[in-house]
Amino acid sequence: MTPTHRTRTYWLEHAWLDTNVEPGVALTVSTSGSGAGTGGRITDVRTGVDSPPPGAEILRGLTLPGLANAHSHAFHRALRGTVQVGSGTFWTWREVMYSVADRLTPETYHQLARAVYAEMALAGITAVGEFHYLHHAPGGTPYADPNAMGEALIEAAAEAGIRITLLDTAYLSSGFGQPPSAHQLRFSDGDADAWAERCSLLKERDHARIGAAVHSVRAVPADQLETVARWAEERQAPLHVHLSEQTAENEACLEVHGCTPTQLLALHGVLGPRTTGVHNTHLTAEDISLIGGSGTGTCMCPTTERDLADGIGPAVALQNEGSPLSLGSDSHAVIDLLEEARAMELNERLRTRTRGHWTAAALLRAASADGHAALGNPDAGTLEAGSAADFTTIALDSVRTAGPVPRLGAETAVFAATAADVRHTVVAGRHVVRDGAHTLVPDVPQALARAVAALRA
Repeated sequence: MTPTHRTRTYWLEHAWLDTNVEPGVALTVSTSGSGAGTGGRITDVRTGVDSPPPGAEILRGLTLPGLANAHSHAFHRALRGTVQVGSGTFWTWREVMYSVADRLTPETYHQLARAVYAEMALAGITAVGEFHYLHHAPGGTPYADPNAMGEALIEAAAEAGIRITLLDTAYLSSGFGQPPSAHQLRFSDGDADAWAERCSLLKERDHARIGAAVHSVRAVPADQLETVARWAEERQAPLHVHLSEQTAENEACLEVHGCTPTQLLALHGVLGPRTTGVHNTHLTAEDISLIGGSGTGTCMCPTTERDLADGIGPAVALQNEGSPLSLGSDSHAVIDLLEEARAMELNERLRTRTRGHWTAAALLRAASADGHAALGNPDAGTLEAGSAADFTTIALDSVRTAGPVPRLGAETAVFAATAADVRHTVVAGRHVVRDGAHTLVPDVPQALARAVAALRA
């Protein structure tokens, strides 16, 4: 069916326009009639509009560009609370994660991801980068549709009303050439050529981009890294990689290859301006120069990194060397990009015992425009003509945000607000969240509860 196009006006009580908070802003947006998450552009931005134009949708509070969650493992949401019992390490946490992964089917994954992406929309997130490696049935047998799991995620995002970049992930080894473990068999395509053949079958659509990922240097043999990098290069697609999240990975890489994981990726052509390293926690000075000098991005996931006791990455040094920063909720210990932005600054304050490493505006850009760019959507993340009509509105009258003057709205959003303060989320010019309620998924808490309960058998 051919989409029908029309325009809609939103009146923003206050809007963050890159560096300043402006009162009374009118946005004209184009929409298409083919469903949430498709099309939709800002066609006009007018400031100094003191009262809502006739027929305009009124968004009271502070409107920001839609937030970009640059790193997600949707099924990890089922671990929330469960993995907080007792202590342990990243590696013991991983065993619990595998037990959940073993139970997922395309149907149960669709239901879980739909609820998780709806939770993201409630938090003001309009696009997600899904780092996807659950490709096959348990034991490694392909489904009749070899991309059944990835298609379930793409459909889940459409039903939740947000955009998705499916970062189809090569995961071939349990560690530096060792065969996959029993749990990991469903992650593996056997080799990088088979991975490339399978993910080449995935098709982009209005709300979905297809990218690539190297799970880690331990999970993709060095002689196959170039295959993944070449696949992304040929398609001009984003390429993400877990990088130096754990010191054990660094030590093993040095033992096997005589170099750091960053140096190994550089040697095999993985680094570059369309590549994003996720975590980038335990780096040498040379690593930081290689990442920044190549224009490789850095996705920080502070709430997961602190939950798993991973450490604090050198975000300031990476940015100073030229690495754009983005943010992700990763394991979904919480889903709150404002908290991720706040945590990146506060972590650095604790580490250095000094304040003010980033302005509120810089942190918001990491949570929006730079995150969208990392997902292959450079035309999103700003409130200006020609940009995707994706934005979110934060209340300035909650118990957390009441008090500061509106011109300090950016500081209020980053350092006081939480996901609970999101009142509206608009994707492609259409309300996905209105007055704090999801318009497409009627009861998100119940949807989450049912989807997680289905995996407890």
